[in-house]
Amino acid sequence: MTDDYLCRFLLDDLDIAGAIVRLGPAWREMIAERGYPAPVSRVFGEMTATTLLLAGNLKQPGRLTIQLRGDGAVSLLVIDCNEQLQIRGMARCATVVAEGPAAALLGDGQLQLALDLPSMREPYQSIVPLVGDSIAEIFEHYLMQSDQLPARLFLAASPDGAAGLFLQKLPTAEQRDADGWTRVETLAATVKANELLSLPAEELLRRLFGEETVRLFAARTVVHNCPEDWQKVRSMLRALGREEVYATLHEQGEVLIKDDICNRQYRFDAPAIDELFADPPTAVPPTLH
Repeated sequence: MTDDYLCRFLLDDLDIAGAIVRLGPAWREMIAERGYPAPVSRVFGEMTATTLLLAGNLKQPGRLTIQLRGDGAVSLLVIDCNEQLQIRGMARCATVVAEGPAAALLGDGQLQLALDLPSMREPYQSIVPLVGDSIAEIFEHYLMQSDQLPARLFLAASPDGAAGLFLQKLPTAEQRDADGWTRVETLAATVKANELLSLPAEELLRRLFGEETVRLFAARTVVHNCPEDWQKVRSMLRALGREEVYATLHEQGEVLIKDDICNRQYRFDAPAIDELFADPPTAVPPTLH
């Protein structure tokens, strides 16, 4: 099993679904050279794990984008993930951020969720107020309102990794075992952060739910995906137009495009801009004989 994976599981006799996500190298790539204060890195890691746990349910090509916006020291957390569990994201925050729960870091704000599927005429969007002290509580509240099904999230993040355990009570759970959800929820609440971050999925489930019948599905690999895309940036500049781009070049001496979500910069000097807007060569008509 890789260091970056997501595993879904089912408590067969209880009709309770769940998933485990574990991030190592992919998480370290996401925060490399970002310089986030420790409290920001923690909530960013917890939200990254949460987004993967939700995106793991995508059954067809698509993209899930989740944003938490607030008026606190952390003004933005955004994570973008597709059905292949290729993930990227960023945080926007103050230079110095004091320790505290997510609610204190974000302040008053909102959760924005967008789901883009080829089968949809336009992306599904949901915008709700932030309710809850922690990242886990914010999303538990959201899922209860959107799915009408109880869910629990247990999250952990450190400079070296991020992880999460997700549980959701299915509609038939009460019929299978009236006390099942309460029992499983109580057992899951005993999990410790270091266990989430270190124990393999099978061992973690055995420790938590050793008396239950657990069906663990095959692990899926998670990848941090933020490739360079010069062609996309060039197309964007052409769309802005010659006049606006040259005005920026004359004012600043170069055209600098910042890709915050991938922590990358694209620089264009004068020759590069001239080349970008060079008129294509005139085609010579063929000679007819």
